[in-house]
Amino acid sequence: MNRRTFLQGTTAAALAPLAVRAASAQSREVSRSSALDPWVEINRDHLAHNVAEVSRVASGRPILAVIKNNGYGHGVVPIAQALSASPHVRGLAVVKLQEAMAIRDAGVKAPVLLMGPFDEANLADMHARDIMPMVYTPVGAALERIAARSGKPLRLHVCVDTGLGREGVPFRDAPALIRDIAGRKGLSIEGVMTTFTEDEAFDLEQLRRFNALTADLTASGVRLGLRHAASSFTLFQNSNAFLDMVRPGMALFGVYSEQPFRTMNKMALKPAGALRARVAYVKKLAAGESAGYNRAYVARADTWVATLPVGHSDGWPRVAAKGARVRIGGALYPVIASISASHTIVEIGREPTVAIGDVVTLWDWEDGSRPEDVSAACGASVYDLLMHLGGHLPRR
Repeated sequence: MNRRTFLQGTTAAALAPLAVRAASAQSREVSRSSALDPWVEINRDHLAHNVAEVSRVASGRPILAVIKNNGYGHGVVPIAQALSASPHVRGLAVVKLQEAMAIRDAGVKAPVLLMGPFDEANLADMHARDIMPMVYTPVGAALERIAARSGKPLRLHVCVDTGLGREGVPFRDAPALIRDIAGRKGLSIEGVMTTFTEDEAFDLEQLRRFNALTADLTASGVRLGLRHAASSFTLFQNSNAFLDMVRPGMALFGVYSEQPFRTMNKMALKPAGALRARVAYVKKLAAGESAGYNRAYVARADTWVATLPVGHSDGWPRVAAKGARVRIGGALYPVIASISASHTIVEIGREPTVAIGDVVTLWDWEDGSRPEDVSAACGASVYDLLMHLGGHLPRR
């Protein structure tokens, strides 16, 4: 065997399994596209619309987009990619280090703030990936050493606790911590932040404390970067708290966090996501027959029902059986019986008006099917509807 025939033979042998894998991949793609399993659908146009609405209400202030908890269930990477392209978005914020890493691994270049905890052992890797820590403990010396070794400034935000009591340096102790960080070489304070309790009266006191703190530090020559405190809730409540930058989450995804906000006509939000599946089974229950564990539903008359392959393990809440409705073919059908780990049953009626394979919308952006509508009907929190979506669900 000469060199040429050897190379030809080994190349053909190497490419053969690649061809098999390619064919298998095509088969898997066909299987996925025709599967009955649930999926999450993302509407990028609605996402862009909501960003523009937030920017309008915030009078053009930059937006630090909170995309925690897997992008409010929509998928942290596709959401980061979409939002980072917006001229209104100054940066992205998450609470899990792995989400910040995933954003960077996906090639997103926008500023990323980690608002959750981290170990000092993570700091060097975070700095190498240009992930900003949210600081509220005496880690200035460690940050200074990392900045010196890297030869580039380490950017950070300082979190001040003005009354929420969850995290942040207590506002009375904040001046000393902030002065210490500001006085260290290689450290750059890009922002100072606080979080409101969402008790409107007490939020005013929190704002007073924060403004007094930052005014005193600024007057003494400390550079604080951008001050930010306003979440989606605050966007509807107090424009005086918008400060230098706003920090919304839920509003960007087009969902009103509180039912009264929906009728305030302050922002016309459009849900950016949908949860859909396909009908897996249709059957007729005779009068007296039951469905669901503990015979949660008993047919009073002959009734057609449909089984959907989505349950609480996918993020569809158990309480959906207490009043929620799903849309199939333009009509709304009540959820009945009980929600199991992977199945939901809906009542169709006297006639079999749906069929196996029909698309089912559990929630989306249409009136009557919005997350707020599901929440009002069955008592599920809109936060639970979005943030509990299973990570195993495809995002399309």
